[in-house]
Amino acid sequence: MKNLAGLMKQATQMQAKMEAMQSSLEAMNIEGSAGAGMVKVVLSGKGDMRSIQIDPKLADPAEMEMLQDLIMAACADARTKLDTKAAEEMQKVTGGLNLPAGMKLPF
Repeated sequence: MKNLAGLMKQATQMQAKMEAMQSSLEAMNIEGSAGAGMVKVVLSGKGDMRSIQIDPKLADPAEMEMLQDLIMAACADARTKLDTKAAEEMQKVTGGLNLPAGMKLPF
């Protein structure tokens, strides 16, 4: 019975750490870029787009398709960095324990 109580205590502590990590991630801004920095996008820790910076050279109407592609690439870059950071933080909290995606603690 002591083992079960210890496990529940650890699960509760892990949940508190995970909540703190999620709050920390939500407060972050992650920047992605494309086109040698000509387009930059900033996402919140939740993945919401905060800002886009576009080099004025790209505003030529003949270049709009490229501009749209660069914006999409910058968003993908920022999202990849965000996902990587979240996975790194999760590893710190879980101590390397590989939990299934979306699993909430305590069980």
